[in-house]
Amino acid sequence: MFKQIKKLSLVASMLLLAACSNSSNDAKTDGNSGEIDRSQTIVIYTNSASNGRSEYLQEKAEEAGYKLQIVDIAGSEIADRLIAEKNNAVADLVFGPNTLEFERIKKEELLVKYSPKWTDKVDSSLGDKDGYYHSLVVQPLVLIGNKTVEMPSDWVDLTKSSYKDKYGILNLGSGTSKIIFSSIVSRYPDKDGELGISEEGWKVAKDYLQNAHIYADGEDFISAIIDDENDLNYSMIWGSGVLQNESERNYKFQVMSPEVGVPYVTEQIGILNTSEKQALLKEFVDWFGSAEVQKAWSDEFGSIPANQDALAEVKPDIKEFVDSVKPQKLDWEFIGNNVDSWIEKAQLEFIQ
Repeated sequence: MFKQIKKLSLVASMLLLAACSNSSNDAKTDGNSGEIDRSQTIVIYTNSASNGRSEYLQEKAEEAGYKLQIVDIAGSEIADRLIAEKNNAVADLVFGPNTLEFERIKKEELLVKYSPKWTDKVDSSLGDKDGYYHSLVVQPLVLIGNKTVEMPSDWVDLTKSSYKDKYGILNLGSGTSKIIFSSIVSRYPDKDGELGISEEGWKVAKDYLQNAHIYADGEDFISAIIDDENDLNYSMIWGSGVLQNESERNYKFQVMSPEVGVPYVTEQIGILNTSEKQALLKEFVDWFGSAEVQKAWSDEFGSIPANQDALAEVKPDIKEFVDSVKPQKLDWEFIGNNVDSWIEKAQLEFIQ
């Protein structure tokens, strides 16, 4: 980027060559030499394709001149899929998974370092400090309840026998359930305890899981929560899911707001360095993360944009929801180093 003349020309050339071979992460940053060929199809892996999102994004992207093939994959499975396909890549781009999953992808050196045009509009602490993935949507993970019932004050209240089979959770393989479970057990750190957790923490984890109704695939838990005659009164859910279901079903849920806060996760986006469509992908990321597109995405699906310009223009109900909860302070390094072991123990020992 920085060039001088005459005597320094050799130095500049050497710097340019060094930049082109900077690291394995950056080795394929511009496979098509900056020429943007919009006739190419962008293959996207995402866990944010449900409830009409895939169709909406394809339609809006086509209007903007992009051709997409969207592959819907569970958030906890995307990193595994990308790692398995590392030497025979299919995807060009990934968005939706949280920071923990993107860190796995980053460690496998599968991402391109890139700074989108909207980077300065997003809190830098939400994304990757090194610039390999960037934040699109902020998701508070919450417990909602039927509007007629008394809400618990905290997740740990659900360990009481009075809540047996009255709340539902997603299976521990889902990103939402995994993070909420981690946000509970990580409150009980013990360097001498099993997997870094105290005996009290594991008792809380066991009671929390064994009191819960674990949803089957395709189960309509929202209808169950709304039904006043149903024993299932509460459910875990992600922030945009609350807002979208309230809008679609004309219903106002109660939302638990613990004193410690609720876990916030951020849906990230990253470009895969195995793709040869780099210029096209960078242009698409610039478009998708822009304030205009993220505001429209929020209007359609009740999401909370990470882009501050978009957030300033969201609907009043979204602002109200954002103001009703606060983020829980979590040790993400502690969680990231242990979460897989915690989940494995829980699935083997606590899930009946």
